Amino acid sequence: MQFGFYDFLNLFGALGFFIFGMKVMSDGIQKAAGNRMRQILSSMTRNRFLGVITGFLITALIQSSSATSVMTVSFVNAGLLTLVESAGVMMGANVGTTITAWLVSIFGFNVKIVSISLPIIAIGIPLLFAKKSNLRFWGEFMIGFALLFMGLDALKSTVPDLKNNPEVLAFLSNYAHLGILSALLFVAVGTILTVIIQSSSAAMALTITMCYQGWIPFEIAAPMVLGENIGTTITATIASIVGNVHAKRSARIHTLFNVIGVVWMLFAYPYFLRGIDYFMVNQMGFPSPFENSESIPIALSYFHTSFNVINVLLLIWFVPALVRIAIKLVPSRGEQDEEYHLKYIGRGLMNTPGLELLEARQELGNFGDMIENMGRRLRKLTDKDKPNKQYKQIEKIYNMETTSDTMEKEISNYILKISEGRLTEKSSVEIRSIFSICHDLERIADIFAKIAKEYERKIEMKADFGKIQVEGINSIQEKVEDALTVMTENLNNWGNGLEIEKAIVIEKEINGIRSNLRRSHLQNLEKQKYDYTSGLIYYNIFIYFERSADHIINVTEALNGQVS
Repeated sequence: MQFGFYDFLNLFGALGFFIFGMKVMSDGIQKAAGNRMRQILSSMTRNRFLGVITGFLITALIQSSSATSVMTVSFVNAGLLTLVESAGVMMGANVGTTITAWLVSIFGFNVKIVSISLPIIAIGIPLLFAKKSNLRFWGEFMIGFALLFMGLDALKSTVPDLKNNPEVLAFLSNYAHLGILSALLFVAVGTILTVIIQSSSAAMALTITMCYQGWIPFEIAAPMVLGENIGTTITATIASIVGNVHAKRSARIHTLFNVIGVVWMLFAYPYFLRGIDYFMVNQMGFPSPFENSESIPIALSYFHTSFNVINVLLLIWFVPALVRIAIKLVPSRGEQDEEYHLKYIGRGLMNTPGLELLEARQELGNFGDMIENMGRRLRKLTDKDKPNKQYKQIEKIYNMETTSDTMEKEISNYILKISEGRLTEKSSVEIRSIFSICHDLERIADIFAKIAKEYERKIEMKADFGKIQVEGINSIQEKVEDALTVMTENLNNWGNGLEIEKAIVIEKEINGIRSNLRRSHLQNLEKQKYDYTSGLIYYNIFIYFERSADHIINVTEALNGQVS
């Protein structure tokens, strides 16, 4: 058999064609149903059993267990799903991915669906230019569906027919009768294949095609399918790398579930294969998959489905134990108080349509929490304390201001990438609000750093505040802290009701306090109740606090869609 470099490129090109079609189809359906999927994930996962149903439905719909896994990790990272709930979704995703195998086995080999692929594209193309975004997304789905089966047809034609080339089968047969070692070897092959391709569905399609063309027998293909189940966990693991500890634990639960399933199946799979053979021959009237390669695709689909369903039925009762193991494997390092970073946005990872703006919202909440913490640290500078301790607080505030610059930049860059896609009017308004909020939060951090700088000058110049000055700063700072509390509550409850009136009332009170302080400050200077140096620092501090309040109210207004 001649199979040169050009043939190898053709094979990989056909595989790429299939993967591209799957991606276009998956992205289209995710965009069309993104908000619904988000609602389903957040509302239909109250317990692990509902989670299984949810994971199955979403994966069956979008035809990508990897996308469901990444979406689930994102929800855990954002605090919208617990570990127990995420475990159920991951289990359901494993069952949902078996739908792809059935589509490939039934339509890819028994129905000439490729003959209607071009008409499907002809219908889908005009939808791409529709005014309604939902129609455009359904157009993408139809084109992706057609491309997927055109890719599968190309894959069938590029995989050489080895039925008449027994030397390759003879080579594989050397490794097919080593008992558990054979199974382990081909589990490893399936795992590596899926890691390389980054799609268990594509790896499954390639495995089925190779079986159909006579490359590999049924008893070798089954362990490869088990390996593909392990390989598919890599995507969720990668997605969790930049996530918090809960996201990492969620990905670890997914890996544990699949690995444990493969381990018990390795001991039972010879009996499973014989059972499937008996069922197909005696109940379905198919030729034996051990003797006829054209029966293997259906047999593999039975094997894949029965394994995943039984694995879920067995391990769903042990979800609390899996959670405990994951917690031990990924221990918490504790709250790193000063190390603020992006917690919810997955940088450089797979996009999850329908989740990007949610992640940005969550990140703004994280940003707001940091700003509120800066405000609390300023309170410590008002107290009379040793200079060394005050210098430490000032340094921490400076570091947090530097972090705020990074956070503004990274969130803005993330939003810019989202804005490059096709957006609804509602999403466009939300993106403008996020840009505005990012800018105001960063400006608040700048102003707080300037206040810290004034306290640093006070220490260096050995200027003490009298009772009048301390009371004046406390009066405006308390109101600014109240405004910060309302702001962070609004940031963390965006879309669930905002405290608009309360924020406006506090802003007016701060303006009133500022005016009173300015007036009394000039009178106190005239009466020489404090010296000019401490008076200048005092004046700058309460003016800066009032300026920060202007940006704090801007955040609440932007949350309400009022972007200037």
